[in-house]
Amino acid sequence: MTPLRLALGLGCDRGTPAATIADVVDAALAQIARRHPGAALAVEAAASIDLKADEAGLREFAALRDWPLTFYPAAQLATVTVPNPSATVLRHTGTPSVSEAAALLAAGADTGAAAAPAALLIEKHRLRGPDGRNATVSIARIA
Repeated sequence: MTPLRLALGLGCDRGTPAATIADVVDAALAQIARRHPGAALAVEAAASIDLKADEAGLREFAALRDWPLTFYPAAQLATVTVPNPSATVLRHTGTPSVSEAAALLAAGADTGAAAAPAALLIEKHRLRGPDGRNATVSIARIA
């Protein structure tokens, strides 16, 4: 059996603390852990949009987990076919997807129309933290 290797795509409101990002990621990883125990140990990469490169909560979260964090430009994210594109995300970021597209790119998935959705183990999973900030995660299997 091939070992599980995962990549995360992350999105969040401005000023979202690391704790809220951790909550949404841990909830999503718990869903995967039901089928694949130890899923949290299988994360090898995290990614987001370059508009969030200065987001302290994202950087702190990735550093605490010791996960490399990559940022992609909106134009590159917009080329990825995703199952849950959003007109609101497009209006605010210039791409219809941040978390799903970033997860797929970080996983090195074939981002064509037929292959992209199949690589996602967790589609856009959103949580509003006690701080009122939203965080989103998508999780893709690294081929």
